[in-house]
Amino acid sequence: MSKTYYSEDHEWIEVEGDIGTIGVTNFAQEQLGDVVFVELPEVGDSLDQGGEAGVVESVKAASEVYAPVSGEVTEVNDDLADNPGMVNDEPEDGAWFFKLKLSDPAELDDLMDAAAYKKFCKDQA
Repeated sequence: MSKTYYSEDHEWIEVEGDIGTIGVTNFAQEQLGDVVFVELPEVGDSLDQGGEAGVVESVKAASEVYAPVSGEVTEVNDDLADNPGMVNDEPEDGAWFFKLKLSDPAELDDLMDAAAYKKFCKDQA
């Protein structure tokens, strides 16, 4: 059974066991506009919670993608290199950025659930 969490930097992480799948939220892609380039971490990279994990470039701006939790990158979504527009079309589904093996599952306690994230976005609007 998986559970999804959200960061204040507008990343989502879906956790199943000790593996987290990470991407940017629909709110983030709406703010960015048309995504034209995605830079992903490398498999084997060790990421720290809150550390830069990649970059998303749109016609309007470039934005860093941060690791919502610490861990080692186990897989990246190579489809995004050829089709960065997936981030606009399916931000919280097919356009995941990378997967990592959590090094400290307690860090999930720093993140929001869907209801808290929805309120957070509403308060920012």
